[in-house]
Amino acid sequence: MIERYTLPEMGRVWSDQHKYELWCRVETMVLEAHAAAGRVPAEVVQPVRDAPPPTPERVAEIEETTQHDVIAFLTAWADNTEPRSAAAYVHHGMTSSDLLDTALAVQLTEATDLLLARLDRLVAVLRDHALAHRDTIKVGRTHGVHAEPDVWGHRVADIAFAAARSRDRLRAARERVGVVAISGAVGTYSLIDPAVEVAVAEALDLRPADASTQVVLRDSVSEWVACLAIIATVCETVALEVRHGQRTEVRELSEAFGSGQKGSSAMPHKKNPIRSERIAGLARVVRAAVVPVMEGIPLWHERDISHSSTERVFLPDAAITTDYLLHLTTGLVENLVVDADRMRANLESTGGLIYTSSVLLELVEGGASREDAYALVQAAAMETWNSGTPFRETLRKRAADTGVALDEARLDEICRPERYVANLGLLFDRVAALS
Repeated sequence: MIERYTLPEMGRVWSDQHKYELWCRVETMVLEAHAAAGRVPAEVVQPVRDAPPPTPERVAEIEETTQHDVIAFLTAWADNTEPRSAAAYVHHGMTSSDLLDTALAVQLTEATDLLLARLDRLVAVLRDHALAHRDTIKVGRTHGVHAEPDVWGHRVADIAFAAARSRDRLRAARERVGVVAISGAVGTYSLIDPAVEVAVAEALDLRPADASTQVVLRDSVSEWVACLAIIATVCETVALEVRHGQRTEVRELSEAFGSGQKGSSAMPHKKNPIRSERIAGLARVVRAAVVPVMEGIPLWHERDISHSSTERVFLPDAAITTDYLLHLTTGLVENLVVDADRMRANLESTGGLIYTSSVLLELVEGGASREDAYALVQAAAMETWNSGTPFRETLRKRAADTGVALDEARLDEICRPERYVANLGLLFDRVAALS
């Protein structure tokens, strides 16, 4: 991912330098397990342990000749080992994917822990924002059209729970990608004791893979990427609310606009939802990773490395972008400007049409058939849509024309927006319990 969207901690997880540090760590653990079992000389462990990781530049230089990244790494690291003869026992009984998949598992879990910390923060920010606006009346919309009264905190609560569920999915996915596979050329442990795999897994606080045929099957990695795609899309859900809310005709929500900030190179009046639009654009990048990574599950008889090039691109990009999206979305919510007065004005802008559902039920409970009551209320509502005459007036006229008696005092109670949100207390109790 380009530097513009890369935050330092996540960038380091996926850096070449860190990758080679992890490769050294895994190879050293395998060597230590061999030495403890008496399979290699114990005196070779310390020189290998002390050898500094090779630089990415040196590995790349050797790879120009070898055309094999793991061999290039092993050669470069051996050059750093004193005495170099100790390096002969490095990679003993292993195949390249033992190293690659085990180190990748560490990278995936490290990246996941960073993402989970950001998700914790986003869930908390959404929770607090929802609770702060549990009484902020607004119009609820379906299909973009005014429906019934609601509160802004209700919509935010919905997204807060989605973020919490996304966090739960990612925690579960972490367990499945956090596996060690050190089983040899075709995964049969022919040249390496299974106890080595167990020892390395324990040292890394991971678990041995259930099975591996040289590579670990990519269903769990695919699940992990799918979890990131869902997280990115939940972030986009927040952004889309803000983008709609910041439209001039709506103006209920807006991103913070700092001193000295500019909205347009041509139009000085512009205040555009640029953070939300960036979130929407980058969410597409994360979703785009799902299918290519998933296509790494079926490999050629019984494995190939077609998944490798795909994962070199999409795993870092998906993790780095999701990390940045969570950072952006948290800041968006923390600094969101909510115009409660404008929400109220928009709610009242349709002249009472948002109360038709309760009026319908009131007429039914008063003895009218549902069909007759619906026809009466719809006719009055359509007249309000077409003429702009307040709904109560068109309702009175239509009721008088059809001989239906209206209880005006009861209608006063029905046409009060707070009545529509009176039962949301339990929902906000659940929101308050989010952590």
